[in-house]
This record gives sequence, structure tokens and C-alpha cells, in this order.
Amino acid sequence: MSDPVPWLLLSVIPGVGMHRFQGLLRRFGSPEHVLNASLTDLMTVPGLGPQIAGAITTHRNHAFVTRQLKLARRHGVDIITSHDEAYPVSLRQIYDPPPLLFVRGRVTEVDEHVLGIVGTRRVSSYGRRMTERFCSALCAAGITIVSGLARGVDTIAHRTALAQKGRTVAVLGSGLDIPYPPENLPLMEQITTSGAVISEYPMGTAPDATNFPQRNRIISGMSNGVLIVEAGESSGALITARYALEQDREVFAVPGPLTCEGGRGTNKLIKEGTAKLVEDVGDILEELGPDAVLNIPSHAKIREAPAFSLAPEEEQLYRILSETPQHIDRLATTSSLPSSTILNTLLNLELKGAIRQLPGKMFVRE
Repeated sequence: MSDPVPWLLLSVIPGVGMHRFQGLLRRFGSPEHVLNASLTDLMTVPGLGPQIAGAITTHRNHAFVTRQLKLARRHGVDIITSHDEAYPVSLRQIYDPPPLLFVRGRVTEVDEHVLGIVGTRRVSSYGRRMTERFCSALCAAGITIVSGLARGVDTIAHRTALAQKGRTVAVLGSGLDIPYPPENLPLMEQITTSGAVISEYPMGTAPDATNFPQRNRIISGMSNGVLIVEAGESSGALITARYALEQDREVFAVPGPLTCEGGRGTNKLIKEGTAKLVEDVGDILEELGPDAVLNIPSHAKIREAPAFSLAPEEEQLYRILSETPQHIDRLATTSSLPSSTILNTLLNLELKGAIRQLPGKMFVRE
């Protein structure tokens, strides 16, 4: 593993952002050579300029490096560089790979088949159900799930992967010592035991809003493809889809109900031809390649039938219900069942985890 010290020193020199860092690496081969280069040699780099070139020859923030190394040790974080074998191969191949990654857990060679799963933070019952179903089937097929640890679809994807004993990787838009959202700290700890939590941001970096769009390019860059489960027209998940296209990754989308705000973004991607409409996990595995298809077990198909036994009245109401909330009075009219039967049947369906009651006597499928 490379010595992270020169990488950290170069990363905080004023004027040396990620793109200049990569340009300097291509010109000089390593951060050590950059830091030891003469002003004359540095001035040969296109677009560098005398001010930044001068800073590279003189600026050495050893206090920053010492603090980063100390915090990394305290939190069990490895600092890997784009020259290290542990660095994800697919991420190294994108246009703007992060020079440094802060990692808890391990990214391994097992992560050959990887899918990013992202979506809205305000997930509906339909979005929850689709995330769980696709994620469960993908894990059963041996696919590593990458997401962003955000509320909503991201959290459900990580939790489902863990429940299925699959591998999952969370990409943060903050330092690994300041996870966001804070309530997902226990989830982050779980992920490190069977996957990895990574960030390009140094330890102590707060979760600034500008970090998250940049973070999304890593989710897509690490993945063979990206699945958008549920997203509004302005959802950050659409940024991930755009990065995936720029990186020549596959983009998949679960079609959303026409009455649901969270379906507008995914439906737009499908309508424009930007994303492939997926109805079951086989649609995804076929695009990921023959090795992934060979891994799919017989039970990994997405099924619309509920995974629980239902009595005739329960089956009737369950088929009427959908991801769109319906009032109990409408259910009575549609089903023609007696009111007393409807009340008891809805209660039984709730107890079985098949449906969920919302405020105002509204009901939806789980």
C-alpha cells in the first residue's frame, strides 16, 4: 500500500483540486515526484500557472496530515490511493477518479459484479417494496450493492443487502467520522462488517450539500450499472444516472405509478430512452453479463404474488390495494364485502405485514 503522506500533502495545497491532482500524477507519476519538482518543471504543466506552481514547491501542511492519520487510526480507517491494488478497478477507469479513498471495511475482488441502487429520500410504500424485492434478488445472485447511506431508498437497499447476508458498500458525502444522516451510524457500523463504507473526503469533513452530487459519481463509477428505483423530477438520483451514462455504465429504472410524484423521474428516464425499464432482476443480470446470469438462482425472480398465505377475503382486498393509498370506503365499494368483514380482513392483512394503514383510514400495500 502506498504511503498516504505525500498524497495528503499534495491534496491540500491551495489551487490543487482533484482535476489538477490527476493531471500532475499523469505528468510526474507520483505525488512524491510532484512535491520534489522544480518550479521550472511545474510551469510546463498546462494551466498550472506561477501561483499554484509556487505553492506546490513551498506549501507543506504537515499538521493536516498528522491529524488525518490520527483520526484514521482512531476510527479504523484505511487511506488508499489510486495506485493501490485495493483501489476499486472500475472506479480507477472513470474520467475523474478520486486520488484518495478513506475506507472502513474492505472492497475486495469479490466485488466483480456491482450494482448501484439509488432513489428518493421520501420513499413510498411502492418504492420500499420494489427496493427490497430487487435488492433481495440481486444479493441472491451474488451482486454487491452500492448506495449512498441516505434516507429512503439508499437505507432500504443497504438494510436489505445486510438482511440477505449480501455485500454492500456505502459511499458518503462527508468524512467517515461524521456520517450523514446521523441516525444511520448503527447501519454504517453493520456495513463495515460485511462490506465497506468509503469517502473521498478527509476525516472531519462535514456533510455539505455540495458534496453529495460529487459523491454520486463514485456510486456509479464503482458499479457495472445503476438502478433508479423511485425518483422525482429533481431527485439527486437522476444526477447518479447522468454520471452513469457519462461513465458508460448501464442505467436501469423501475417504472413508477402515474399518480406518484416519485415515479416522474424514473418514468422520464424510461420515456427518453435514457434508462432500461426493468420488471424483474433478470432484466438487469442479462445486461451485467453472462457470469452474472449464471449466478441467478431459481428463487431470485421478482414476483408480484405475496410471500404469505391469504384467505379468500384477504386475497380479494390485497389485489384491490396497490401502492396508491385508498380509503376504506372505496375498498368497501370496490370489493362489495360487508363492512365488518372489511375491518377484520384489513386487520389480518396488517398483522401479516401485507398492507399498512396510513392516517385518515387510508391503506396501501407494503
